[in-house]
Amino acid sequence: MFTPSQKILENYAKVMIDFALGKGKGIKEKEVVYLQYDVEALPLALAVYQRILEKGAYPIIKSHEEKFQKILFNKAKDDQLKFFPKKYTKSLVETIDHRIYLIALRDPFLLKNVDPKKIIKANKPTGTLKKWLFNKEDEGKLTWSLCLFGTEGMAKEAGLTEEEFWQEIISTCYLGSDNPIPTWKKTFQQIDYIKNKLNKLPIERLHLTSKDTNLWINLGEKRQWQGGEGCNIPSFEIFTSPDWRGVNGHIFFDFPLYRYGNLIKGIYLEFKEGKVVKTNAKENEALLKAIVSQKNADKIGEFSLTDKRFSKISRFMANTLYDENFGGKWGNTHLALGSSYHDCYTGAVKKMTKKDWEKLGFNESAEHVDIIMTGNRKVEAILKDRTKKLIYKDGIFIL
Repeated sequence: MFTPSQKILENYAKVMIDFALGKGKGIKEKEVVYLQYDVEALPLALAVYQRILEKGAYPIIKSHEEKFQKILFNKAKDDQLKFFPKKYTKSLVETIDHRIYLIALRDPFLLKNVDPKKIIKANKPTGTLKKWLFNKEDEGKLTWSLCLFGTEGMAKEAGLTEEEFWQEIISTCYLGSDNPIPTWKKTFQQIDYIKNKLNKLPIERLHLTSKDTNLWINLGEKRQWQGGEGCNIPSFEIFTSPDWRGVNGHIFFDFPLYRYGNLIKGIYLEFKEGKVVKTNAKENEALLKAIVSQKNADKIGEFSLTDKRFSKISRFMANTLYDENFGGKWGNTHLALGSSYHDCYTGAVKKMTKKDWEKLGFNESAEHVDIIMTGNRKVEAILKDRTKKLIYKDGIFIL
């Protein structure tokens, strides 16, 4: 078992607490931080906990042992799968100012033999929790971030030793320097520069083309691009939440998708008037179809591009947090099926109602699953005056 040095763990904790939370500004004294972690991430959880206290904030801790999930799906009846402690959860959401999750899967395939329908059924109650969290985030009263703690199980699935897996984390998150935060700030400034240039373009539609892919996406009214805000470490992507109703064409994803303890390979999706009308997968197609069958999970909530000049991730990491930020030779594009991000709206988020979001084509779902393609591709913007502009090619933005 490989464990990074205490200095690396302390740097990691500072990146998450002093920078990632608070959308790049860190936490404040007397704020409440909800710290969730998989049990394998205990060394990092202790460092994060200490940093929360050093900043004068109040931690609430919850550890997660993944083996409980397997027992749940093997033994629980339908009513137990659907159980949702509403009052407890509502009170928790009202109490916290920030939430952070340290991902450390011991066995990426723990749920491999579980019926996908059971997993989807247990996932439904989380829709209420997501709605509460989104509402509080929309009010500017909650921030969140995720990060990865390397485990032997994840490293093995990625075809790496545990130490190699950790070296990718250390390099990607700048943890080997004396103080990684200035480097993160500089990276986010560069991302902001491109994001701002995109937001100045009067884009009406996007056209994504590559091998086995020809996809049209209507950007939608009152949209903006986002990125570089600390939600997820690492985070190099620039993304938006388009009008789901204006998605047409087909797309092939060359990166495997890890979801609900299973692996889905060779995903192909076909859209017509915003809805998925055809799904294929070379492996685990049944799970893909189960995911898409959820309410509004047949519509997209996010379109994202990562510029290879920012991302140092050069290896397949068998985890969406890293794979959706893959740099490599040609960067990456990913689509998310399911819920949209409200911060991609240009107006006053606090004033929006459910009907307002629906009117603008922002999707709402209990699901949000990121599916990734890394092959060479180009993205062309069709502007409102009908002129065309190439904005992305060979893994970099052209602006």
